[in-house]
Amino acid sequence: MQTRKLGYSELYLTTIGLGTWAMGGGDWKFGWGPQDDMASVKAIHTALDLGINWIDTAAIYGHGHAEEVVGRAIKGIRDEVIIATKCGRVWEGDSREIGKSLKTESIKQEVEASLKRLDIETIDLYQIHWPEPDEEIEEGWAAMAQLVKEGKVRYVGVSNFNLEQLKRAQAIHPITSLQPPYSMFRREIEEEIMPYCNTNEIGIIAYSPMQAGLLTGKFTKERAMALPESDWRSKHPFFREPQLSVNLETIKRLNQIAIEENISLSQLSLAWVLRNKEMTSAIVGARNPEQIEETAKASELKLTGTNIEAIEKILDWRIKNL
Repeated sequence: MQTRKLGYSELYLTTIGLGTWAMGGGDWKFGWGPQDDMASVKAIHTALDLGINWIDTAAIYGHGHAEEVVGRAIKGIRDEVIIATKCGRVWEGDSREIGKSLKTESIKQEVEASLKRLDIETIDLYQIHWPEPDEEIEEGWAAMAQLVKEGKVRYVGVSNFNLEQLKRAQAIHPITSLQPPYSMFRREIEEEIMPYCNTNEIGIIAYSPMQAGLLTGKFTKERAMALPESDWRSKHPFFREPQLSVNLETIKRLNQIAIEENISLSQLSLAWVLRNKEMTSAIVGARNPEQIEETAKASELKLTGTNIEAIEKILDWRIKNL
C-alpha cells in the first residue's frame, strides 16, 4: 500500500487510514448507532493485515470507548501501527453532555486518560479536535507543544481549523497536520487552506471522504429516512430533504463512472480525494472487516484526466441544483 510523508514529520502514513468514530458505539450524542466491539477489533486487525499502518481515533468517540477498543486490538502489536487521537472535547464521569476545553490542565488530564485507555506509552499524533473555545487556541496549542517536549506525544496536529486559526497556532509551534472534512460534497479547503498547508509543510488528512457513508452508493431515500435517532446522520441536511434527493441523483451519476472503471463508488470517492498531492491520507471508517477490505483497495487507484473532468461536471450540476 502506498505511503506519503505527513507534513514535516518522520511519519509515513498509508494513503488510507482506519477511522474509529463508529466504533465508539451509539450511546453518545454523535454516535453512529449500536456497534459490536468484536466486529470492531476484527476490522482493525483486517486493516493492518491489508497493509494499513495507522489508526485515527478520539477521546470523545463513545466517551473513551473507541480508544479502549483500539487499545485492545493493538495489544502485542503496538510497534506495527501509528496511533493518532484527539483532545479538546470533554465530559464528566457518566455524563453524556459534551464540554469544550483547551485549557492546559484539561489537555494534560486528557492525554493521560488517552494513554491509559489505549494502553500505550506515547501517542504518535495528538490532535486538537476542534478549535473551541476559540479564545483558548493559543493556550491549548502551547500545551500540546509541551507534551512533545515531555515525550507524551511524538507530533501534534489540529482538526477543523480555519486558515486564520492555523496561522495563530503555527506562530507558536509547527503544525504537523490538519484533519479537515474533505469529499466530493465538501470542498471548502481547496481555495486557501490546501495552498497554505503545502507552503508550510503541514500534512492534510481527510476525514469523511465518503461523506459519512453517503458516497458509498449504498444509501436510498428509504434507508436515509429510517436512520435511528442514535445515528447523528439522521439530523444532518445531507441525509434529509431537500438535499437528499439532489445528493442521491448526483451519486447515481457518479456511480456510472465507477461502473465504467469496474470499481465501487467508495473506491472512486477515495481515489478522487487522494488525487491531490497535498493530501497525505484519507480516513475510512469501518464497522466490520468486509467494509475495510473494499475501501483499502483505493490506495492503488489513479483517476484519469477524463474521469476527473466528468466528475467535475457532475459536482457542478449538484451545486446548481441544491
